[in-house]
Amino acid sequence: MLFLYAAAHTLGLKVLDKATTRDERGSITIEQVLWALGVIVFIGIVFAVIRQFVTDSAAKIDDPIK
Repeated sequence: MLFLYAAAHTLGLKVLDKATTRDERGSITIEQVLWALGVIVFIGIVFAVIRQFVTDSAAKIDDPIK
């Protein structure tokens, strides 16, 4: 009877441990993808701002050929 109690107790502990541990496989990959997307968006915004500045500055220059 003691063997049955010990086996049930061990099984219960294993099930409880499996239920409470979080499986975090893949979280590093998701984090890296989100960082990459953030960097790409930031570079896109900087590029758009610089392009707009250059376009506005070029429009202000008088064409000497006219």
